[in-house]
Amino acid sequence: MLVLGLTGSLAMGKSTVAAMFAEAGAAVFDADVAVRDLYGGAAVPPIEAAFPGVTGGGSVDRARLAERVAVDPAALARLEAIVHPLVSEAETAFRAAVAASGRRVAVLDIPLLLETGGERRVDAVVVVTAVAPIQRRRILERGSPSREQVDALLRRQMPDADKRARAHFIIDTGEDFAATRAQVGDVLRAVAALSGAR
Repeated sequence: MLVLGLTGSLAMGKSTVAAMFAEAGAAVFDADVAVRDLYGGAAVPPIEAAFPGVTGGGSVDRARLAERVAVDPAALARLEAIVHPLVSEAETAFRAAVAASGRRVAVLDIPLLLETGGERRVDAVVVVTAVAPIQRRRILERGSPSREQVDALLRRQMPDADKRARAHFIIDTGEDFAATRAQVGDVLRAVAALSGAR
């Protein structure tokens, strides 16, 4: 089994690309979905203990939690110390299930893959990118986070140019869906050739 690490900065189109990999037959682990699941399950008690008042009804209130950690690096570090080991357990279970199924390609969709040293856990890194004006337009179109939250998120992320410099494959989402889907196919063909050469 060959494991791809899929990453990209905010509003670059990573989720769309992940869906295209899944449509093409790859098994995809979405770290954000894993976190959402944990926020309704195993992560609730330790998060409430660390950040009293951010949970209710058996789940984490993501907006309330975001307010507590978005501009407080120490609080964010406490949250990550709780959540990251639990996400790692979910990823390990995913890998085992994919290996047992006999599928050839697994994709780990992880926003902070490179920032957290996650490239050591994968065979190749795929970076999703778009030019800065497109990224900014997409962020504004989403309209949900505050400017302060967006700025805090962008500060946590490695600059796009640095990510591209560390990528084995780059997928540019600045054109239409067909062009993006074609690039996904190119990556899978290259991966198949690499896997066959092993």
